[in-house]
Amino acid sequence: MKSKLLYTILLVTVVFTFNSCSSDSSEESTTAVTTQKVVDYSYNTSEIETMNLINTYRVSVGLNPLEKINHMSHKSEEHDYYMITNNVVNHNDFVARSENIIKVLGAKTVSENIAYNYSTPQAALNAWLASPGHKENIEGNFTHFGISIRENPVTGKKYYTNIFAKI
Repeated sequence: MKSKLLYTILLVTVVFTFNSCSSDSSEESTTAVTTQKVVDYSYNTSEIETMNLINTYRVSVGLNPLEKINHMSHKSEEHDYYMITNNVVNHNDFVARSENIIKVLGAKTVSENIAYNYSTPQAALNAWLASPGHKENIEGNFTHFGISIRENPVTGKKYYTNIFAKI
């Protein structure tokens, strides 16, 4: 009972303290990086809507729109499935994802936003824009992005992973 309570408190603390993650090509990691580029990705309506909302926001504040890259969306999808499978909301293995994008796509910098349990793309974007770290990623000096939104089949809750890169 005591360990379950501690786990719950730890999980709540982690969920409420996460802002965002970023990486550049100077960071090191011991995680292996796969070098195969994923070219096929099928975007659902929510993913297209979220990308359009992000680009509309960026243009409204004088920034360039971002181009989508299927490989980055695939890496986002892998992370969504990881979070669903493990019943967590976190940036675990972000360094491996960013290293992969740096190696495979030649990215110079990589950042990531995640969100959980927002029913609409607009609600997720509003939450990201209300968070300084997430907003910094959305407004960052990036050229490309990828996104995945997956629903937990048991709970019906949505998991969002949005990766940004400067290539």
